[in-house]
Amino acid sequence: MSKKYEELGKLIAEKVGGSDNVSTLAHCQTRLRFVLYDNKKADKEGIKNLEGVANVIESGGQFQVVIGTHVEEVYEEVTKFISPDLDEQPVMKDNRNVLSKLIDFISGTFSPVIPAISGAGMVKALLALLVLFNLVPDDSQTFYVINFMADAVFYFLPIFLAFSAATKLKCSPYLAVALAGILLHPHFSSLVEADDAVTVFGIPMRLVAYGTSVIPILLIVFAQSYIEGFFKKIIPNAVKIVFVPMFTIFITGLLALLIIGPIGSYAGEYLAMGFEFMQDYGAWIAPTLIGAFLPIMVMFGLHHGIAPLGVMQLTAFGYEGIFGPGAIVSNIAMGVAILMVSIRTKSKATKQLASANGITALMGITEPGLYGVALPKKYPLIAAIIGGAAGGIYAGVTHTVRYTTGTSGLPAIPLYIGEDIGNLVNILIALVITAVVTCVATYF
Repeated sequence: MSKKYEELGKLIAEKVGGSDNVSTLAHCQTRLRFVLYDNKKADKEGIKNLEGVANVIESGGQFQVVIGTHVEEVYEEVTKFISPDLDEQPVMKDNRNVLSKLIDFISGTFSPVIPAISGAGMVKALLALLVLFNLVPDDSQTFYVINFMADAVFYFLPIFLAFSAATKLKCSPYLAVALAGILLHPHFSSLVEADDAVTVFGIPMRLVAYGTSVIPILLIVFAQSYIEGFFKKIIPNAVKIVFVPMFTIFITGLLALLIIGPIGSYAGEYLAMGFEFMQDYGAWIAPTLIGAFLPIMVMFGLHHGIAPLGVMQLTAFGYEGIFGPGAIVSNIAMGVAILMVSIRTKSKATKQLASANGITALMGITEPGLYGVALPKKYPLIAAIIGGAAGGIYAGVTHTVRYTTGTSGLPAIPLYIGEDIGNLVNILIALVITAVVTCVATYF
C-alpha cells in the first residue's frame, strides 16, 4: 500500500483526540466516519485546514471527515494510529437525542453493506443490457445463473445487515449472523412454503419469508445486544465462551421467530403500504425534493438516513422511486453545474479543478466538487438545486423507478431498464431536462 496518505492519516488521528477519544471508526464512499466520546476534544478547524480534507461535518452523532474517492486509502493510514480497544474503552453517557442515535445507527448499519448492494445492482444492470441487445436470451441458463448471482446479495440481505448492525451495536457479529441464518434456514423456508400451523412450546409461530427483509433483523440484533450483554455480566469468565453464545442464540432465536420477527414483518408490510400510497398519489414528491436538496442532505449526512428507504421499497416491490431517480438527477445537475464553471472561469487552477470534479460528479461522486467548487462559489450549488428539481419533477410525475440499486451517476442508467422501455426513456428525458436547466441556470 502506498505511503502517500500516511502523514494525512497521522494528523487526522492526532487531531480527533487519538484512540482514547474514538469509540468507532468507519468509512463510506467519500468520508471517514468517527463516533467520538467528546467532539470538543477534536480540532475541527485544524482537520478542516489539512491538505487533502474537503470538509468536516458533525451530523447524526458522527464526526465526519470528508476526503473524497480515495477515502479508503486514507482510512487505512488512520487506522495505523487509531485502534480503539472496545473492551477497555470507558463507558460514557450518550447525550445524543433519539433522532441522532437513529440516524447514526441506520447510517452505520447500511454504509458497510452499500458496496455489496451496489455491485450486485450493477451486475443486474449489466444483465439487463445483455438482454436488451439480444446477447443473452431471458429464458437461457446463462440468464438464470447471472440473475441468481446478482439476487444473492438481496436475498441474504438480513445476514449482511446482521453483521454490520452488530458491529455498530458492539455485540458479536458472528452470533448476529447465526440469528439471521435461522430466519433463512431451508427447514424454516420449508415450513413457510407448507403453510401449516407450527407451535414452539405451545406458542403459535407466524410463518414469514424473511429473505430480502430489512426491519426484522435490525430489531433482532437490537434485542441480541441486550441479551448478550446481560449474560456477559452474570456468567463467570471461565465458562463465558460456552454459555453466552448458547443462551444468546437460544433465547434471541426463539424471540426472533415467535415475537420480534413477526413484529418486524408487520412493520415492513405497513411501510410497504406507505410506499405504495406514495407511489400512487405523490410519486413526484420524493424525486423532486431529493433532486433539489440532495447536496444539502449530503452536507449534513442526512442522505444516509433516507437511502435505506429506497432499499426497503426495492426489496418489497422489486423497484424503487424514493431515492434513486432524485439522486441521479441531482448528481447530474451538480456535475453539469461544475463543468459549466470550468467553461466560464478564466482561472487556470479553477478550470482544472472544476473539470476533474465535474466528471467525477457525473459518475455519481459529488462531494469533491460540492466542497471544492459549488459551495465556495455558491452559484453552481443554486443552479444544481434548480436543475435537480426540474429533472426530479419529471421523473416523479412519470413514475420513473429503478429496478435495482447501485451508483447514482451516468453508469446507473441501465438500472432503469425494465420490461417497459418507457421507464428508461423517461429517466433519459429527466436527465436531459436536468442538464439543460442546470446549464441555463449556471450560465446566468
